Amino acid sequence: MKLLKFLLRYFPPGLALEYRQGGDVKTKMIDLLDLSAETDIRALAESIKAAEPVITESVMEQLVETLQKLQAKVCDTNAKRYYKYKTLQTHLLPLTNIAFDKLGKRCLTGSYDRTCKVWDIDSGTELLTLEGHKNVVYAVSFNNPISDKIVTGSFDKTAKVWCSRTGHCFLTMWGHNAEVVVARFSPTCNRIGTGSLDMTSKIFDLTTGEELGTLRGHTAEIIALHFSNDGNQMITGSFDSTVSIWDARTFSRVSVLIGHRSELSNCVYNFDCSLIASSSMDKTAKVWETRMNSCLATLRGHDDEVLDLTFDNNGKKLASASSDTTTRVWDVTSNFQQLALMKGHREEVSKVCFSPNGQHLLTSSLDRTSKLWSLENGCCMQTLDGHTDDVFSCAFSYNGDTIITASKDNTCTIWR
Repeated sequence: MKLLKFLLRYFPPGLALEYRQGGDVKTKMIDLLDLSAETDIRALAESIKAAEPVITESVMEQLVETLQKLQAKVCDTNAKRYYKYKTLQTHLLPLTNIAFDKLGKRCLTGSYDRTCKVWDIDSGTELLTLEGHKNVVYAVSFNNPISDKIVTGSFDKTAKVWCSRTGHCFLTMWGHNAEVVVARFSPTCNRIGTGSLDMTSKIFDLTTGEELGTLRGHTAEIIALHFSNDGNQMITGSFDSTVSIWDARTFSRVSVLIGHRSELSNCVYNFDCSLIASSSMDKTAKVWETRMNSCLATLRGHDDEVLDLTFDNNGKKLASASSDTTTRVWDVTSNFQQLALMKGHREEVSKVCFSPNGQHLLTSSLDRTSKLWSLENGCCMQTLDGHTDDVFSCAFSYNGDTIITASKDNTCTIWR
């Protein structure tokens, strides 16, 4: 074995070893989720060397320098201020969803005008308009990290796959009997999962568009869907107040997570898929353990419906957003205590996301603003205003230097 180079993954922190074994080039990923400003980098390098035969004494200084670079990036707590860079006059009719590519260089917008548009973030120019759906384009997503394909899900009961460079439509996937409201690529990028208001999910072959299986069992509309990291499992959240866990290879239901008393608004995996979190109109969020499919905690504190939730990149904190105008951050490593309460929006908080390094929180609200918050003290660091209608979505780019906000005023704003 011969080490070729080190590769860094900033968020969540990790180090990849690219090496040659025989005639093959291979890559091994080492997760460094506990990396902090207090981490002794030389001791960490020694522990990695002890566990990885491909690392020799001759590359130790290079390894230390690489880990120091990772530490400096990940542990940068400096508060950024964002300025309004460009406003995208996106569509003739209201927007539905937005999504970044892996590098944060392009973004997608779906709309009631039946199109999906691809935008260049640096210039603010429209690159492509994807036309072909016969109704609202609701779900939009890149096949990250490659980002060479786009999937769209529509109220016309179909999903489509497009080339992200040319806009050519590769495939149309049929079979649902109602609106497709979620569509995602599997991490292995050879399959697509769709969720519909017809109470079913489907898995399609990305090469042929052929339906491989239909996942039946929910008794109400499906509103969320995520693949596990290896693509072998999938979770779906439904208005029937449950989360279903599916074997994506056999298309059978493995487990049902029961406990919420009202419709779900979202469900998500944490980074290593050891936990699932769900949010509900019953004013609670729940954290579930995936190995035993058991509820570890019910997070109470919101006074109204919990509309969204998200894990930080390391999977150690969970943020929940509510109609009660607040956002809360919870510890999910041990005691599930509330770590921070963000108060300042005047209307319901519709979307929440962590900054890539997990130091800050971004929220969007029906009060026509987005806000940046400090996790350290829960204080609002900046209000991003200028939209003239509800801000229903917001997102960070991969490295955190760009924010995009989407509003019912038919525009997206890019903040740098």
